[in-house]
Amino acid sequence: MTSRPAVSVYDPATLNTTDKRIGLPAVFTAPIRLDIVQFVHANINKNRRQAHGVNVKAGMKHSAESWGTGRAVARIPRVGGSGTHRSGQAAFGNMCRKGRMFAPLKTWRRWHRRVNIKQKRHAVASALAASAIVPLVLARGHRISNVPQLPLVFDDKLESYEKTRQAVDLLKRAGAYDDVKKVIETRRIKAGKGKLRNKRYHSRKGPLFVYSNENVKLVQAVRNIPGVEIANVNRLNLLQLAPGGHIGRFIIWTASAFQSLDRIFGTYRYGAQEKQDYHLNRPVLSNADLARVINSNEVQTVIRPAKKTTVYHSQQRKNALKNKALMEKLNPAYKAQVQAQQKQEQESRKLRQEALKAKRSVLTAQQKKDLRAHKKLSDKWINMFNKDIAAANQAGIDEEQRLKEVYEIKEM
Repeated sequence: MTSRPAVSVYDPATLNTTDKRIGLPAVFTAPIRLDIVQFVHANINKNRRQAHGVNVKAGMKHSAESWGTGRAVARIPRVGGSGTHRSGQAAFGNMCRKGRMFAPLKTWRRWHRRVNIKQKRHAVASALAASAIVPLVLARGHRISNVPQLPLVFDDKLESYEKTRQAVDLLKRAGAYDDVKKVIETRRIKAGKGKLRNKRYHSRKGPLFVYSNENVKLVQAVRNIPGVEIANVNRLNLLQLAPGGHIGRFIIWTASAFQSLDRIFGTYRYGAQEKQDYHLNRPVLSNADLARVINSNEVQTVIRPAKKTTVYHSQQRKNALKNKALMEKLNPAYKAQVQAQQKQEQESRKLRQEALKAKRSVLTAQQKKDLRAHKKLSDKWINMFNKDIAAANQAGIDEEQRLKEVYEIKEM
């Protein structure tokens, strides 16, 4: 929502501010309900559709019957005959070539949607409130960097313009012609069959002029400017205020139209005069800065201080193998056992380190002599052992050879 208390009125001829200042209508402080805007837009946008349907015989002009089961093919109806590529091909189904579409469109489908009146009014109020917020208007894509203020209000002399040249000059002086140039530069040809149906070009939306008096000449002045639209303040349409369901339309007001918004939509003190039983939607929070609200003196004086006591749950599920405090509670000797185990590990580590240090120490001359003698004696013993093993193996081989020769002589 916007917080501008009053809005300046500009002279369309000189673009100077006039002596007249208008208080901001209450509709511009209404809460912006994007969910309502998108829902209403999606439904009322369907009401412009024209009923259409496909030919009831389309895709069904075939002489085809199913072959049934037992032939290892699908049971879809197939064209009869032989001698052509078409014979034996599937027909009728939406998955078939030259078949009908699935669920063919009927003219009696439910094309239009009914939307609650208050819901539509809340959506229009939200769209108007968004049109006065600069970031939302910029986010929608409008070029308003050179516009003096939002909402942009001109004197009622604007309604007397009847030449396009006058309207273009006004837009250029007000810095709003950049938005028109954006529309001209981004015009492109549509994709698809729409090009053949009098919907050839896709163009964006530019400024929206809103007037109040009937039969004004301004309609003739702006109707040929690309992207520019015009609407009566008594017949504001959500399709123009939020095209595509996107809030933040750039709106140019006349002074009389801007002043009549309180009469049309009402304020927070009284209801709308021209809309029966309608009251503006009130915001849930008048101040959305929750940190400021919570830390304010008014709130802090009535709330109690935060509790610092520990909350103990009635049932605690803990693992004694991982929780040392719980293990000590279950086994009082656990701490002594752990300390004894740690002491034993330290002693073992110390002994290992001493033995390793002794191995790595420098040997004396006598120790080296003894080590060589021990090694020589060990090598001698190993050689004697290997000789004894070899002699025993040779004796076994000789005995086996002798027995083999004896048995061969007997067989002969």
